[in-house]
Order: sequence, then structure tokens, then C-alpha cells
Amino acid sequence: MIKGKTLYVSDMDGTLLGSDGRVSDRTAGIITRLSYLGVPITVATARTPATVRPLLAHTHTIVDAVVMTGAAMWSRADNVYTDVRYMSAADVRRGLDLCAECGVHPFVYTMGEDRRSLDVYHRARELNKAEEGFYLERAKLKRFHIGQELPEAAVAETALFFAIGVRVAAESAAKELRERSECAVCCYPDIYNPGIGNLEVFAPGVSKAAAVRELKKKTGASRLVVFGDNLNDLPMLAEADLAVAVGNALPAVKEAADIVIEPNYTDSVARFIEYDSGL
Repeated sequence: MIKGKTLYVSDMDGTLLGSDGRVSDRTAGIITRLSYLGVPITVATARTPATVRPLLAHTHTIVDAVVMTGAAMWSRADNVYTDVRYMSAADVRRGLDLCAECGVHPFVYTMGEDRRSLDVYHRARELNKAEEGFYLERAKLKRFHIGQELPEAAVAETALFFAIGVRVAAESAAKELRERSECAVCCYPDIYNPGIGNLEVFAPGVSKAAAVRELKKKTGASRLVVFGDNLNDLPMLAEADLAVAVGNALPAVKEAADIVIEPNYTDSVARFIEYDSGL
């Protein structure tokens, strides 16, 4: 427990990570030093541990990470998923049908009983350009099954859908899912290519906001400081005692924040935590 302390939670892409998509040596050094002093710092990201792990390889933290937009938490020390929120079979089937109606074929993430690895299914045999780039970056990190329908036995192990493609199509699918299903839906522009839309579909109630709320309770922290840059960060910023937007954040995120700091490529998140903690 870290009762009485401030819990610092940062988004990764566009926030903690620099313009090169990496954690800089300076940021890693600051966070590592503060973590060894007992300051609770972690990340909340749409990423899975497969890509979080190498990005934080040189950064020490002492608190579980919020991964997959809150569908699970991840213990770095034990390399295991915790607090997994699985989708119901009805939500899985309904969600896939609605996506198909909009011409969207998501990657479907399933998790086995060991809670250490993911299997990812994609029913289309040919990927669009954005999907192909997403797949190639992660092909060695997860077990992908391209051109395969989700097996019936894996339906109960489904944690989320993720689709990436033309922004208009992603937004159309998100609208249908919100209106015609009970699923939690998150749709936002890709920070590296605004013409591309990212669509995430989860069990009802799943969000970064719900996860950081639970993490604050779990750790016993008395204050929550959250950092973000994109639309999918807005709910968790609303949960914060202090909501911080980086200088490169979207206008809506800056407007929702209590304060705006320098852009992500200036190590602004780590420098702010160092200043705010007084260490």
C-alpha cells in the first residue's frame, strides 16, 4: 500500500513516449530514480504487455500497469495479467456482427488460463495497409491467426476487439456499436496518421478511467495525477485529482485538463512528476 501518496498515471503514445515512440534515457532515469524512492508511477495504455515490456525495459516502476485500455492490468514483476475483464459471449458475437456490417474486421484478442499470453484472430485473409503495419510490428510478440475465424472455444476468453483503418469506417462502426450493443467502445484518431482511425471494443464498463479509479483504490493513494494527449484519455483525465495534458495534445484534451505542460518530446511528463513529488 502507498497510503497518503500521489499516484502518477501516464498515457504512453504521444505522452510519455517521445516523438520517436520511445522512452528517452532522461525520462527513464527520472522515473527509475523516483520509483526506487517509493513514488508510485505507472502507465495506462491501449497497448498490450508485448509492446509495453520492451518500451519500459530500462524504466523501473513499482505499480501494475493499466493495459489494453483498462481491459486488464499487468504485473511487470510477475509478467502476468491481473483483473482481466472478459467480454460475454453475447457481446462478442453481437460486436463482430455489427463490425462486419460496417465492413470492419477487427483483431480479436483472447487470453488463455495462464494469463500470460494472447492469441489474436483476424478473419480477413488480406489486411489493409494500416492493419498490415500493425501486424508486422507485433508479429513476433503475439500469436496471430490471420484469415481465421474466432474459434468457438475462444469466445469466452475474449478480452477485446481492435480495428485499425480508414477513420470514417472506424467511426461508423463505433456509432453502430454504441447504438446497438452494450459494449464499451472507444474510437480515436491515430496520433501518427490522423486519417487512420483506431476502434476498440470491450466488455461493458471497461475504460482507462475505471482502471485508474480501481488502481487508486487498490494502492491506497490519496491523490491521482493523470497525463494524456488523445481523446481516449479524456475519461481517465476526468477521474484525476489533477489532470495534465502535454503540449502536443488535441485541443479537446487541453481544454479538459487542469494544466498543460510542455510537449511529449521534452520529457515533460517525467520532469513534472519530479517537480510535483518534490524529490
